[in-house]
Amino acid sequence: MLSDKDINIESTADGSVTLYLPELDEHYHSVKGALTESCHVYVDLGWRKAATEKSTEGLIRVFEAGYGTGLNSALTALEAMKEQRPTIYYSVELYPLPASLYTTVAEQYPPYLATAMNAVNSAQWNEEISINPYFTLKKINADLLTVNVPEGIDVVYFDAFAPEKQPTLWEEPIFSRIYDAMNPDGVLATYCAKGCIRRLLQSIGFLTERLPGPPGGKREVLRATKP
Repeated sequence: MLSDKDINIESTADGSVTLYLPELDEHYHSVKGALTESCHVYVDLGWRKAATEKSTEGLIRVFEAGYGTGLNSALTALEAMKEQRPTIYYSVELYPLPASLYTTVAEQYPPYLATAMNAVNSAQWNEEISINPYFTLKKINADLLTVNVPEGIDVVYFDAFAPEKQPTLWEEPIFSRIYDAMNPDGVLATYCAKGCIRRLLQSIGFLTERLPGPPGGKREVLRATKP
């Protein structure tokens, strides 16, 4: 587990915060807007896409690569409750943050979001926990390189550190295992729109599309669909 001394809290352009890991010279979110990026790339282009494609009563199963601060999880929990769409959310993280750091980050957000972040971050690891009537969370403390991806996934939030920082997390074996675990018409959303990643996903069988990035942020992001 990382310690508070390993990580710095920094403000981003939309007023929300992210974490900076000096060891990798890497931020957990976009410095151009952590909250804006999470809402746009993962909730809007990922979860909401699946919610639109599936039937009104359909269960949505999410798999997240990189739990981080719990921001994506908390936003999805709020959206599932708002839309009354049953959602099961699996998230894999090898190096969870200290509880004190989770709490400090949550305090930087509006009360409604801070409450949701505290709820997901205080949930027990490696157990399915009901966060609200429409959202069940299982945080998996494991290595993405070897973890068993749950079957029947509808949405993938691929939010690992950038390929330049952790290249082994952006290679064919991981994406192939994820592809095999996804339902037909399942979608994978990621902030990374690099041509090499897009071509890799295509070689596995995904249909890919470059989409506009979040307001004020990256020009393009990537969404891939399993036919």
